Amino acid sequence: MNLKLKGLPFFLMLVPTLHMLAQDTPNDSITQLDEIILTQDAIPKKATGITTSSKISAQTFERFNPTDIPSAINQISGVYILSGAINTNRITIRGIGARTPYGTNKLRMYFNGIPVTNGTGSSTIEAYDLENLGAVEVIKGPKATAYGSNLGGAILLDTKASVQEKTQLINSFTIGSYNMLKDNLTFTHSEDGFNMSLSYNHLETDGYRQNSQFQRDGLLLNTQFRTGQKSSLALLVNYIDYTAHIPSTINQTDFEEDPTRAPSNWLESQGYEANKYILTGISHTYQFSEHLQNTTSIFYAYLDHYEPRPFDILDEFTNGFGFRSQFSGNWNKTQFTFGGELYKDEYHWGTFENLYEDNNGNGSLQGLQLSDNTEFRRQFNLFGTLTYSFSDSFSAQFGLNLNKTNYDFNDLFNQGAANASAVRDFDAILLPNLGVNYKFKHGELYANVSRGFSNPSLEETLTPGGIINPDISQEKGTNFELGSTWSLFEKKLRANIALYRMNVENLLVAQRVGEDQYIGRNAGETRHQGLEMDLQYQEKLSNNITFSPYLSYTLNDHSFVDFADGDNDYSGNPLTGVPKHRLSSGIDFQHANGLQLNLTHQFVDEIPLTDTNSLNSDSFNVFHAKLAFRTSISPQISLGLNAGLNNVFDSNYAQSVLINAVGFGGAQPRYYYPGNGRNYFAGIRASYVF
Repeated sequence: MNLKLKGLPFFLMLVPTLHMLAQDTPNDSITQLDEIILTQDAIPKKATGITTSSKISAQTFERFNPTDIPSAINQISGVYILSGAINTNRITIRGIGARTPYGTNKLRMYFNGIPVTNGTGSSTIEAYDLENLGAVEVIKGPKATAYGSNLGGAILLDTKASVQEKTQLINSFTIGSYNMLKDNLTFTHSEDGFNMSLSYNHLETDGYRQNSQFQRDGLLLNTQFRTGQKSSLALLVNYIDYTAHIPSTINQTDFEEDPTRAPSNWLESQGYEANKYILTGISHTYQFSEHLQNTTSIFYAYLDHYEPRPFDILDEFTNGFGFRSQFSGNWNKTQFTFGGELYKDEYHWGTFENLYEDNNGNGSLQGLQLSDNTEFRRQFNLFGTLTYSFSDSFSAQFGLNLNKTNYDFNDLFNQGAANASAVRDFDAILLPNLGVNYKFKHGELYANVSRGFSNPSLEETLTPGGIINPDISQEKGTNFELGSTWSLFEKKLRANIALYRMNVENLLVAQRVGEDQYIGRNAGETRHQGLEMDLQYQEKLSNNITFSPYLSYTLNDHSFVDFADGDNDYSGNPLTGVPKHRLSSGIDFQHANGLQLNLTHQFVDEIPLTDTNSLNSDSFNVFHAKLAFRTSISPQISLGLNAGLNNVFDSNYAQSVLINAVGFGGAQPRYYYPGNGRNYFAGIRASYVF
């Protein structure tokens, strides 16, 4: 392999120097370092009051290749990431978002408490390095009152916490199939009243398929420092710069015969996307008293995106900014939160001719401008929750979220035309949330009723002629949920079970009218109902070996209740893009000497690909394995080695699909994003504590 070892030479030269410094330091002055792995139950959740959520930690992330965010998050029941490539991910929660053609919407995402969902409702999980994350918390459904009440819910990403009273340097270096190379170099410092973490990461790979090269560099700064006895400040800066070639979807023949292929037009144009993204935010926390606290954040985000496609070249940039303020506290038997969040962005985009066919095989070439547009988008949320404990066992929560959304569109390319500008000002919508919780000796029972919504994007509110469609409405739904958690056999077995049902009205569907042109419309009603179950068990096989099997099962019984498209009535059909059954399972073995083995498995049932229910993707099973070893070389230096094999049995499977695909010019419809074939990775992790 032709590997460019960026970041590694620096660390290899640094380690001997650090080791010599360590030899001059008395051993009793430095505590031996070994990374602290927090269990999921040990990490405090941010879901307010009695709102239930699911959380995974670094313990889950480390079962997988450090480039594989989807496999880690897919361990959560009810949550499924369809991943077409490192840069092409669609997150669905309980079937919400499954009909979105590309990307993730209908939920809100937060990074260290700062909103990172843009003004049109899109979120990008690929903007974050898995090795920098300490936890991912998911609030399923619209009960996330303090985080937006979106139909899909909310995803809360948190960076790793600095080890208290430590200064350390950590480098993780990984190589793998398809010329994959990844390096993450992190410096952390913690002392009384001050914590700081600075990380640089680099990733490059040729990819499994044609035209799937990827290269990313990122920088993350996270600091917190006390400014007084009652106040503290936090600064967050996240910067990424990546270029990702786009292999796109393929038809069934190519998927079965050679899934590494890319469509000829994407291959000839060498289609790709280049992104420069920065997020920066400052948060201030003030403790008024032991009963009241406030955290206020201001933030700014910038995205510069350039994407040559076979049909045109998209050039866009977005400036986003806003604030979030939340008060939380307690009084007698009552806990409360209330606050507000404003997000505004300015989106500038234009398209150009792509003259790749006249470029002598050199890929995309920008031609004449075809469009020039600006959009101003604004969302405002007010929220509050009140949780009252009637007894030590029984409590109830009531919450309200008020949302106001506004879009303003201007066509600068056709200034003066009748449809050169458009404004859509949605009515304010009030969204209630009611939950009750009963605790008993070995667990708890809870019930929830909540109301949620999803905004159409501005593009969905426009007709093909660029005129605002006043008839398109927000999706709205009411969620009913009943669940329980159990801790049995001296807390060796933990179980979570949830039943839910949600009816979504004014279903937004994207109707394809061109190769990359969609219009939105409200098309009826869907019913989302299902069962989610998570089981975790831990037992000692001997004094030195711990055995931990786990299982997450999802039953999706989602269907169209009322859905007509012209003369076609799809009422009663299964919801497109959602597997009925999904299972994630695995076994962790851990030895006291630092040796660890992770075996993981995922089953995904067939997925309906068309609204007519005439075609389904095949169900599949995928198995992964990883072996890791950690040891301390000295009180200052620790070393970790790992190696893994993904897709052990080399299954040919669709890791993502495009529903209702249309073949143009007599070509077969392209439904499939193939998953990687059998592939390996191996890594080394070295850390030094000063």
